[in-house]
Amino acid sequence: MELMWLAIGMVGAAYFISEGLKNFKNPNGVNFIEKLDEDDELELLDESEVHDFLGVSKEDAKVLIQEYPNIPHITLNGNVYYPKNKLRQWVLNIGD
Repeated sequence: MELMWLAIGMVGAAYFISEGLKNFKNPNGVNFIEKLDEDDELELLDESEVHDFLGVSKEDAKVLIQEYPNIPHITLNGNVYYPKNKLRQWVLNIGD
């Protein structure tokens, strides 16, 4: 059992070392965390998921959506969806 954990640790270390070497001479390269964030750019949130994403209550999210009709959204077949990345940027800039 101990050898299995050792093997898993060695595989993990080899992966992270190889990822680091890929960008060794490329400081503008994309790292593992940035790759995960890229997936958010394409993800759409349903109206019922906005509150969870923003960390507010369902009622507060509904009021936010009603008071700010310019919130980034897409309407498909009568359903409203919010692009996760654009919503994040909009919330960060709302106080400006």
